[in-house]
Amino acid sequence: MDAIDDGRIEWRVSPGLSPYAETLAAMEARAAAIRAGEARELIWLVEHPPLYTAGTSAKADELLAPDRFPVFATGRGGRYTYHGPGQRVGYLMLDLERRGRDVRRFVTALEQWLIDTLGDLGITARSEPGRVGIWTGHGLAEAKIGAIGIRLRRWVTFHGFAINVAPDLSHFSGIVPCGLGDYAVTSMRQLGSPHDMTALDEALQRHFPAMLNALGDYGGDARTA
Repeated sequence: MDAIDDGRIEWRVSPGLSPYAETLAAMEARAAAIRAGEARELIWLVEHPPLYTAGTSAKADELLAPDRFPVFATGRGGRYTYHGPGQRVGYLMLDLERRGRDVRRFVTALEQWLIDTLGDLGITARSEPGRVGIWTGHGLAEAKIGAIGIRLRRWVTFHGFAINVAPDLSHFSGIVPCGLGDYAVTSMRQLGSPHDMTALDEALQRHFPAMLNALGDYGGDARTA
């Protein structure tokens, strides 16, 4: 999919597997440029090679297989997560200075965006009070299909979300995902969805305007020269 430019927010989809360290550095640089008024806001969709990330609340005993994949300490909120092929990772660099400075509203809008997107693909998903992420099923069938971890610096967001399309779910066994060891992890493929990564990306794009509407826009024009 080509980059989508609406004049204010760039939508970028990177092919192949994006190295994590380089991606993180580029994301942080873009967030700083947005704050300086030198770049537009950005939605960046990637896949990574297999790796674990440790959020600011990560506990050492929740990394069960420290030598299995590379482990990256990261400044986002949350605990340990897995990224790998078949998982869509979305990095959101949005300026909350112009969108109300309301972190709770941002997270709620992000959750609803992912829920609506999965609903378009035939998957009934939801958020759960007291738990981070996006969930499907109930009882013994309850499982996590999406993770959320964000950070703000000078009111610009970065990091974002991950949706399991068709990753190797056994890779999650090397960590206690997001500190929620009592719950299973699932994917679109495991739930029987026939849709692929491209279909997910297209659904994300369709529902993105509703997320922006939920945030509101309290500032001026974010376009750059």
